[in-house]
Amino acid sequence: MVCTMPLLRALLSTARRFRHSPRLSAGLPADDAVLLDAPDERLSPALVAAALGDYGPAAKLLATTRDATDWENRDRYLGRLVMFAHNRDGWLIDWLAGSPRDPDALLVKAQLAVFRAWESPARAERLREVGPLITAAADADPRDPVPWRLALDHARGTHATHTVFESLWEQAVRRAPHHYGCHIAALRYLSAAWYGSHRECFDFAERAAEDAVPDSLVQALPVRAAFALLLDEQLAGRTSSVLEERIDLAADLAIGLSGAYRPNDPWPAEVRNLLAYVLVARGRWEEALEQFTLIGPHATSFPWSSVSEDALGLFLEARDRARLQVASSTPLRNRSGHGRPRGHYA
Repeated sequence: MVCTMPLLRALLSTARRFRHSPRLSAGLPADDAVLLDAPDERLSPALVAAALGDYGPAAKLLATTRDATDWENRDRYLGRLVMFAHNRDGWLIDWLAGSPRDPDALLVKAQLAVFRAWESPARAERLREVGPLITAAADADPRDPVPWRLALDHARGTHATHTVFESLWEQAVRRAPHHYGCHIAALRYLSAAWYGSHRECFDFAERAAEDAVPDSLVQALPVRAAFALLLDEQLAGRTSSVLEERIDLAADLAIGLSGAYRPNDPWPAEVRNLLAYVLVARGRWEEALEQFTLIGPHATSFPWSSVSEDALGLFLEARDRARLQVASSTPLRNRSGHGRPRGHYA
């Protein structure tokens, strides 16, 4: 019986998967050990207390970030607290009743109002109504760039002109030139899904990454632009070679950024999740598997929730696919020119 080449390749691929899959799984946590959007050691007590109706730890956490001008963590913690308050806001109501002018309470109130308005069918109208809440949060602490990130999101949803948006952007970068959240807000406004194009999005992202300080998450902006391009169904199969090159260069830059942080670090987890998605989409399996290894147990909703209602399931599926692809493409035995086994593949 003649063994055809396709059958031979299939048989070899299966054999490689069986041989190498266990070794390639060794650096990955088990599926049930992976957590979606797990809070860090600072945020976790605040969420637990809020669940019990106590706003004190949340207030202290946000006050600490404001006092330390730790705007990146402030924005990140704000988002998680608002997601919790969306369904259980009794603690926030009590906080505002006790401290109606607290800059941190006003910021949570404004972000929650924006979040709820975005979910409304009458989005633009609802967003216009919450504009004064953003102004109040910005006035409460003029140093804080996070209310201006809210203002940028608000402008996008209310169909603000480029001129209005640029004036808000100027206010944001005056307070924090390299604030990641503000840059993401600007990138969304410039995206093809809103008021710009993929080229504008890439141009902005690449310039911002060039100007970013070392190890800043702003260097991941190009890979966010790449993700937006990959999600555009109208361009499926019709991406130009120039745009494909920009996608790969964005991934290369993000790989370098990821390498600046320790494995299993929750701080760059979202960037690593995003990078893993893009690398899988580009068929760069070994690099994708490396990112999944660096991610460890820290799966994040973004980007997986953008394409699936089961974000964690899609993360695990993509991770498993990368592992199997690397295993099936790894030779059964690597030999030197003298026929001796070489390396750990032997």
